[in-house]
Amino acid sequence: MKLFIQAISRFILGVLLIGVLLFVPAGTLNYINAWLLMGLLFIPMFIVGLILLIKNPDLLKRRLDAKENEKEQKEVIITSGIMFLSGFIIAGLNYRYNWINLSNTTIIIASIIFIISYILYGEILRENSYLLRTIKVEKDQKVVDTGFYGIVRHPMYAITIPLFLSMPIILNSPISFIIFLIYPVLIIKRINNEEKVLEKDLKGYKEYMKKVKYKLIPYIW
Repeated sequence: MKLFIQAISRFILGVLLIGVLLFVPAGTLNYINAWLLMGLLFIPMFIVGLILLIKNPDLLKRRLDAKENEKEQKEVIITSGIMFLSGFIIAGLNYRYNWINLSNTTIIIASIIFIISYILYGEILRENSYLLRTIKVEKDQKVVDTGFYGIVRHPMYAITIPLFLSMPIILNSPISFIIFLIYPVLIIKRINNEEKVLEKDLKGYKEYMKKVKYKLIPYIW
């Protein structure tokens, strides 16, 4: 029950926060693209959270832990937070003042990319029960080298790039998309720091790095 209350509280807070960031700058609740994004984001999130609560509460508990100890990771988290805040606010303002609009086809394609990315994100969660929001090695943690982890070492980060970059497009805000382009840069910084921790603290990770050569994108990096 305690875990359920904690999870549902975070969920409701997230819904309210993003709602405020989008609808207040938009000056109206008629911002359809904001409702579309929130539906695509929070309905699957609620379902995934419910599944984790029933089938893997330990993973849900670990994913609710957002306390980061690594200095570089704190910088990444703060910068990404600023990115989301400014991107969502600009999207709302873009709707209010009708600055730049995208075609409905572009928004539909972005929505499809978001859904596919979210499904793959769920599969990666299933593959690796040690996926945390913070950078640390759990007791008895083992290296996962199958599935997507047999292709790149950080498939979760790889999937979040199209997931997050599709958000401003769904919101019909090209300006916000430009702001969100900082995300891949932040991911590269996060991965480089994370690998230092894993190489030092996670048994077998050095061997895994030799087996799976690419960090994020096959044959590129």
